[in-house]
Parts: sequence; structure tokens; C-alpha cells
Amino acid sequence: MWTLTVLLLLAPSTGQAATLEKPILSLHPPWTTIFKGERVTLRCDGHYPLLLELRPISTLWYLGHLLLPSHKKSIEVQTPGVYRCQTRGAPVSDPIHLSVSNDWLILQVPYTAVFEGEPLIMRCRGWYDKVVYKLHYYHDGQAVRYFHSSTNYTVVQARASDSGRYQCSGTMRIPVESAPMFSAKVAVTVQELFQTPVLRVLRPREVRGAAPRGVTLSCETRLHPQKRDTPLQFAFYKYSRAVRRFDWAAEYTVPEPEAEELEAYWCEAATSTRSVRKRSPWLQLPGQGSPLELASTSAPDPRAAALAPGNKPLSFRKPPVSRSVPLVTSVPNATSTGLQFPAGHSAPTAGPLACALPTPAGPGAGALKPDIDLLLREMQLLKGLLSRVVLELKEPQALSELRGTPATATSHFAVSPGTSENTPVQTEA
Repeated sequence: MWTLTVLLLLAPSTGQAATLEKPILSLHPPWTTIFKGERVTLRCDGHYPLLLELRPISTLWYLGHLLLPSHKKSIEVQTPGVYRCQTRGAPVSDPIHLSVSNDWLILQVPYTAVFEGEPLIMRCRGWYDKVVYKLHYYHDGQAVRYFHSSTNYTVVQARASDSGRYQCSGTMRIPVESAPMFSAKVAVTVQELFQTPVLRVLRPREVRGAAPRGVTLSCETRLHPQKRDTPLQFAFYKYSRAVRRFDWAAEYTVPEPEAEELEAYWCEAATSTRSVRKRSPWLQLPGQGSPLELASTSAPDPRAAALAPGNKPLSFRKPPVSRSVPLVTSVPNATSTGLQFPAGHSAPTAGPLACALPTPAGPGAGALKPDIDLLLREMQLLKGLLSRVVLELKEPQALSELRGTPATATSHFAVSPGTSENTPVQTEA
């Protein structure tokens, strides 16, 4: 007897009461909007240590900031407002907002938070359960579902995109069929079950157990406080190929040979039923000895997180060996009439038409520097050639006369339709 008395006296001073979780407030039936005159039941449930259960526990009820006279575990109410409850030593519960309507039609939604992947159920209810005909449900002003008569609208697996303002419309027979009536709009918010995962590289001291040979990646996310006990699975991908399929472990070790190359990885977090799946941004791994630092595409670096078209990262493998290309080459035997070449310079030799950008200054850059004068002459040469082709296509007769005109110290060729051969023309000595 003395032992029990001492334990009861010491219970408030041990700090157990201060660690109690807030009670859970529930509504029955589970709809936040009712018709005027209807009553609903509120219930306050909490968890208490054994020592506190040996003493009488009373419940406090609040309507807004007003303390209600009842101390029972459950109460019946019909007044609109915000309700809360509290038990001894515990914080105040989350609120429930009760609405009372005097309309012919109301849209009822759940009082509890709806999370991603969970069903979202709505009910369009007529005045005191009268049947509603030609029933439409609306989401942000757009009709999303039609029913012939009273039927609940269910979103099997809610998504964040299902959040918004909902409304319903329909007709009722009172006693004859009425004109279409609309309910008030109700806001619905689908809560995020867990955050978008982020893939990062673990430092050697962060890896549990013996340090593996390679790079360890961690797929990190955070569950909603109300759903912190929800189990998640993780998968890892290298570009579009899965390197480890869904498993309970949130870490993956890249083998050492693969870690030496510049590759892109991403991860995916999902519930065990795959009702909610979210993928991380890309993470580019630098090769061994690379000057690039680890970086994620959440803070992109043009060097380390370059993306190819289609939002896919580029592979930073060893670049192919570059091959030198002639900077400027002329068209074979093609010169414009009247174009003179300086003494000591001959006409350009035959070869494919090509042009390359000058290389930056550096060792050996002087040998690769293009001759600007020669490049300008070649451009004029090409321009004259194109002019003659256009002239032949437009006025073949004029071109034939032009061929008969003696040229001075130049050579040219005629292009004949239907043939690919060049016709050389005699030049004066």
C-alpha cells in the first residue's frame, strides 16, 4: 500500500506527463458538413502511462476558445465551429472544423487529412437524404464525373494534383423534379506522404560498418509526421538502367571500376504497394582524379551536371582522339572571271570543300593559323561559281554567249544540266 502511494505521488514529478502525445479527436459520421438540426459525435482518445490510468482522467472540450462544461470522453454537438479536446498532462488535440448548412445540397468530404496514395471519398447529399438525380461532381470548375443518381465520388489513389475546390450539382424531386441545384464549394488538400528524395554521396565516416570498395550513395527523404511509421522501399538507377531494384535499404554502393567513370545516377522511393513513387534529381559522379566536385542537378554545374536533350545527362567518358582537318580547301578548277592571283600564288588545288574554325593560341598554333587573304579569295571564288550556276538555270542562252567571250588570264568551267563533268575552257596565254 505504501509503495503504491509513493508511486502515485512521484508520477507527476518524473516527467512522464510532459512526454504524453496529444490525444486523437475523431468525428462520427466522418463528414465535416452537416444539415441544420443534425447532430454528430466527437470522441477524444489518448494514450496514458499505467500510473496515470490508476487515477481518474477527465477530458476538457473546447469550442473555439470557449471551454465546454462536459468532461466525458465523447460528446454530441450540432453547433458549427472549431472543436478541440485535451486530457490531463497532454497537449491540445488537432482541431476539427464543423460546418452546418441550410442548403438543399451539400458536398461532404472527410474530416481527416488525406495523404498521397490513399482513397479520397466525397458525398453529394440532398436535404435529409433525398435522392439526387443527374449528379455532377466538379473539380476547380471542371466537371469530372457524372452519375444518374446519388453516388459517392471516389479517387482511388489521391495525388497532389487532386487538391483543389470541389462542388456538386443535381436535381431533386420535391415533389416534382427541380431545376439543377449547386452545393457550396469545399476545399480539399491532399497531403504529401514523403518528400522528393535526394541522392547524395556518403563520406567514409558516414558509412555503417566496414568501408566498402567504391562509392556509397544514399537515397534520402522525409515522411510526414503523421505517417512516420510508413515503410518505404528504394531503387537505384544508372541512367535508365536499374542497378538495384526496390529494396528496404536506402543505400547502394557503386563498384570501384564504375565509380572511376563519370556516370549519372538517380534513385526512386516508393511505398510497399507502389501507390506513391517519387524519383530524385540526377547525381553526376566524377571519375577518379577528376577536378569536378560531387554535385547534384538540384544545384547544377555546367561541367558536372550537363544534360542532354530529353533531360538525360551526358556521359563524361574519355573524349575521342581528334583528327586534323584542312582549314580551307578550294573547289577544283573553279575561279571567277576576272579574279587575279598575286605573283607567286597559284590557283587552289582540288579537294573537298571544307571549313574549320581557328584553334586557340598555344604551342604550334602559328602553323595552323589560317591565311585570311586566301580565305577571302576562296569566298569570292565560291560566290562567282554560284552566280554562274544561277545564271545558267535562269538564262541558258546568255550563259552560252558568255562562254564564247574570251577570258583574260583566268580559267573557268561550264556546268551542263544532267552531267557531273567539268568542261574546261581555253585561256589566253
